[in-house]
Amino acid sequence: MRILLARHGETEWNRAGRYQGQEDIPLSDTGAKQALRLGERLHDVRIDRAVASPLARAYDTARLALGEARADMLEVDQGLMEIAHGTWEGKLASEIRESDPERLAAWRDTPDKVQMPGGESLKQVLERAWPAFAAACEGLGPEDTLLVVSHDAVNRVLLCRVLGLPLFRLWTFRQAPATLNLLEGPDPQHLEVLRLNDCAHHTLLFGEAVHRAL
Repeated sequence: MRILLARHGETEWNRAGRYQGQEDIPLSDTGAKQALRLGERLHDVRIDRAVASPLARAYDTARLALGEARADMLEVDQGLMEIAHGTWEGKLASEIRESDPERLAAWRDTPDKVQMPGGESLKQVLERAWPAFAAACEGLGPEDTLLVVSHDAVNRVLLCRVLGLPLFRLWTFRQAPATLNLLEGPDPQHLEVLRLNDCAHHTLLFGEAVHRAL
């Protein structure tokens, strides 16, 4: 089976660099355009199943990427929601650096050991996201293609699991807005990563395709 694992398009909080977890922030105009570009890239790709986080920025990215003819196939799974940042939600890194500097430093150096204040840890995210991902794959045949549209932290923990990386290594690759990862294999336990953080549909090779807060 083939799995197209995408991240949602940009939001205004992404642009500003605000920590954006389970707050339901909509796509910005730029984010909607990125999702449409993703749709153009997937226009001629057969998609047999599509699952997204219920948060609007992921759900709307998925619908725009699928296009009107395929939008009704989209399902949602709560397990794919972004990490709950707790009291960090909506704040800039500079604001968190003033109020919670030690945890912010740990989030950059040892993210697998951080419990978000009033929120989740990466381990907790993986424990709910992987079953959701596996459920989305269930019953797919060798030639079937699944589209999953989720979030930065969710994609990172899923990819760490697929790549056999410990969670503290999740900063060693990027997940830009409306990016695309391509995975292939017979089942979720035996996947290979063919493409990682592919943004060719909306960003030049050496263009800016980064996030400012997670």
